[in-house]
Amino acid sequence: MNIEATINSPEQAFESLNLSLPPAPTPLGVYKPCLIDGKYLYLSGHGPVRDDKSLIIGRIGSELDIEQGKLAARQVGLTMLSTIKDNVGSLNKIKRVVKILGMVNCTSDFERHPYVINGCSELFAQVWGTENGIGVRSAVGMGSLPDNIPVEVEALFELHD
Repeated sequence: MNIEATINSPEQAFESLNLSLPPAPTPLGVYKPCLIDGKYLYLSGHGPVRDDKSLIIGRIGSELDIEQGKLAARQVGLTMLSTIKDNVGSLNKIKRVVKILGMVNCTSDFERHPYVINGCSELFAQVWGTENGIGVRSAVGMGSLPDNIPVEVEALFELHD
């Protein structure tokens, strides 16, 4: 079944996934979680927040395996969706994903960063469809991330006029 042919809006697409949104995180430093500039919505780096507000913790390649890393990246995507809904009101106000930067906390021999970040990218494609939900992207490895989270993602979205 082609989900894009049967779903009318990003909100309906998300609802059909039967996933829950964690609470939108509040800044732990001196920054804004999101910023609207004209027709663009910039999201600061987000981590994998669970429904109980706790963080998924661990380095991929040691404490977490690649599949756990991909699930953590999907959880980051859910956290970002929560921030979008809290700040702009609806996923329907997003026209398309423009860019994603995915950072993976991993061991020095880990090389499959893009696979991990697919967890977030695939979620966005399910919500906004393949035409609007997939933007340009970078996926890179990091020696560490704040609080030892496995994945951090920042993104740029285009808003509807």
